[in-house]
Amino acid sequence: MRLQHIRHATIKIKFNKLTFLVDPMFSSKEELEPVANAANTLRNPLVDLPETISDILTNVDAVLLTHSHRDHFDEKAISEIPKSTPIFCQPEDKMKLLEFEFEKVISVHDQIEWNGVNIIRTGGQHGTGDLAKQMGPVSGFVLHAVGEPPLYIAGDTIWCDEVLHAINSYSPKVIILNAGEAKFLTGNPITMGIKDVERVHFAAPCSQIVVVHMEAWNHCLLSRDEIDNNMRTKGIENVKVPFNGEIMNYDVIL
Repeated sequence: MRLQHIRHATIKIKFNKLTFLVDPMFSSKEELEPVANAANTLRNPLVDLPETISDILTNVDAVLLTHSHRDHFDEKAISEIPKSTPIFCQPEDKMKLLEFEFEKVISVHDQIEWNGVNIIRTGGQHGTGDLAKQMGPVSGFVLHAVGEPPLYIAGDTIWCDEVLHAINSYSPKVIILNAGEAKFLTGNPITMGIKDVERVHFAAPCSQIVVVHMEAWNHCLLSRDEIDNNMRTKGIENVKVPFNGEIMNYDVIL
């Protein structure tokens, strides 16, 4: 398995000889309006892509879309991704993707097998209470294939029963978490913070945990250094916080 963290939640994954692109967001730095009701009014995204869109799309076999918020699937991605590219999504997003004229939209209700990869959809909570309802449904995915370490992409969620269920049910060897502790001026965070990452570590102490979704969107206030320093201080060694463009390789011996 080969992971490349692109930016924010966008990740390129080589898995079982297939290349998946997770949550593509291609806008240039400061091209988009800030999230309202946040602690700052910085325009999004906060940083540019680490490489060209053409390079990112090279050899991509399919897109995995956890949900269709604009920081995970923006107008630039809609226009740049070839319409013939298969897109795996949660059922709630299928009609929207078809309206964007993508030709191969595959909604995953529970799980589906595709070219030797079992794609399993998992649940999550994009915040708490009424705010979570306003944010709408979100999903994650587990990828399984012979000869590959199981991979769990949690998506935009806080620590919750659905995350624990995915860890206990599928025993992932690699876990990708969206942190950044995204929040508004009122209400609780809508993505993971330090305590959530720690809970994932304690639930899966033998897994490799990759933490992304930081320093690219104006309401994601938790920094890479804060997470990294906290994990080092507490002696937690299985949490990695990659920089934009960084490549990570994980093999079956994990």
